[in-house]
Order: sequence, then C-alpha cells, then structure tokens
Amino acid sequence: MRRVTLFVNGTSKNGKVVAVYGTLSDLLTVASNKLGIRACNLYNGKGGLIDDITLIRCVALSDGKMSDDISGSHTDWLTLNIGGRLFTTTRSTLVSKEPDSMLAHMFREKDVWGNKQDERGAYLIDRSPEYFEPILNYLRHGQIIVNEGINLLGVLEEARFFGIEQMAEQLEVAIKNSHPPEDHSPLSRKEFVRFLLATPTKSELRCQGLNFSGADLSRLDLRYINFKMANLSRCNLTYANLCCSNLERADLSGANLDGANLQGVKMLCSNAEGASLKGCNFEDPSGLKANLEGANLKGVDMEGSQMTGINLRVATLKNAKLKNCKNDPSGLKANLEGKTAHRSHCLALEIK
Repeated sequence: MRRVTLFVNGTSKNGKVVAVYGTLSDLLTVASNKLGIRACNLYNGKGGLIDDITLIRCVALSDGKMSDDISGSHTDWLTLNIGGRLFTTTRSTLVSKEPDSMLAHMFREKDVWGNKQDERGAYLIDRSPEYFEPILNYLRHGQIIVNEGINLLGVLEEARFFGIEQMAEQLEVAIKNSHPPEDHSPLSRKEFVRFLLATPTKSELRCQGLNFSGADLSRLDLRYINFKMANLSRCNLTYANLCCSNLERADLSGANLDGANLQGVKMLCSNAEGASLKGCNFEDPSGLKANLEGANLKGVDMEGSQMTGINLRVATLKNAKLKNCKNDPSGLKANLEGKTAHRSHCLALEIK
C-alpha cells in the first residue's frame, strides 16, 4: 500500500499520513477530512500541480487560497526611496554583510522602526542617492566601486552615517592614497633660479615658509624677496644681494652670509645662531636701517661688518664676534638697547 504525507499548501508542519487508493478525487476527499479544509488541488513539494494519482510522492494540498507564508516569502524584496531615487534590493542584502549597521537594524525585522513609506510602498530615507549607490553595491558584493565624478568623501560620510564600518575604513585608506605625498624636500639652486627668471623685475617674489635648507644661493640677486619664516639653515648666501628682503622669523642657523648686502634687511626675531656674517653691509646710504630686533645671534661671526644704523634691540648676541665692526655712537647707544652681549668680542669696534 502506498502512503503519502499531506500538508496544507505553503506549510511544512502538521502533515497527515494517508493511504493512496482509488482516484484523485478519493484522495482529495480523504485529505479534506484529515486536514479540516476543502481540498481542491494537489501539488508536489516544488509547487507543481498533480493531476494523475500515479505521480504522487510528497504532495501539498491547497484549498484555493494563497498561503500567508507563500505571500510573505516575497517580502524579502523591498524598495528604498533615497532622496527621490528608487533602489530595489533584498532584505538579506541590507542585513547580512554588515549586521551592526543602521540599515541592518532598520530592516532586520518588519516595522520595528516604523519606517515611513511613500505611496508606492518604498521606504523613505533622506540621503544622497549618488553616494548611496556605491554603499548598496558594496553590501551586494563586498567591493567598493565608485563611478567617475563621485566624490569619495561624500561616499565616506554616507558609510559613516549608515554605520558601514568596514567600508568606511577602506574608503579612508583610498582617500589617503589618492592624495600625492607632501614634498618637504628643500628647493635647489636650479629650481630657485628658474623662479627668479620667470618673475618680472617689478614683481615681488613670495617665498614665505619655503624650505631652502642647505641650498647654494650665493651671489644671487635676492632683493625685496619675502623669505618670512622660510628655512634657510645651512644655506650658502655669500655675496648675495638681500637688500630690503624680509627675513622675519626665518631660520638662518648655520648659514653663510659672508660679504652679503643686507641694507635695509628685516630680520626681526630671526634665528641666525651660529651663522657667519663676516664683512656684511647693513648700512644704507638712503638712511633705511636694517632691523634685527629680537633676533637670535648667538655665536654669530659679524667680524668686519658695516653696522651703522643697525637695530639690535633685545637681540641675543651671546658669544657673538663683533671684531672690527663699524657703527656710530648714536646707533651703538640706542639700537643695542636691551641686547645680551655676554662674552661678545667687540675688539676695535670703530666709532665714527
């Protein structure tokens, strides 16, 4: 005797085992009595309609109504309205890849968050659609693919908003790698000469904050150039023309400025510790005074320099060498006010 287990269509529970005999109509009558329904049709486990009793193995019965479980299985598909643009995906896509994300919490269970829907049933989310698309694709296949013209920073902000942490970390690395590394290497003489040649004579060349460390800038015409806060440490500036240039807060430590023209130079609060300024000319016939107020001149060798009118107020001259320097009495009295000249060499300072 053949036996078969009958289930109500769409379920796999509460099955009834019955004997198979007679015709298909006889089996439907027995099934109706066993399951307490009005059995109309007979289906196999894959949903195929059975119209011949000789084909029966494992079947499901239907009373003609759509099963709640069957209709519910299609709700795994859902539509999102992101900033007015529709995206159709599955619940498992939003939940599986990043289970701790905001999207996973929103759609893991039905209506837990009370998500708002538009007239078509799409879930409303007020975010940017162009930045959301790469996020949805990442949840589908795990790869970050961003079309040309889409700002990675925008995608990163959306990933952070939705709590897609792994994607956010990858985006941060991609953004960092997309920027060229900062070049802090010092400018060479060749590069700087190119700048000089390209600059009109009446235009001011701005080199504020640039790095010239160790560069050979000797004998160049550097008049009126703005070197404010530039790094000129260990530079070779011998016989360079720095007339009226701005060296305020510049780093000149260890630099060689022997024989340089420093008429009217501005060196306020500059650091020239250990620099060599032998035979420099600070005196401007027009009366424009060089200003070294507050400069660090520790250990500076200024032997034989023309210092008439120079302003050294509150400058530090500890261990500085001022042998055979030239100054005037008024300048020596007024402009050295507050200076530190501990153990300075002022031998044969010429007073005119």
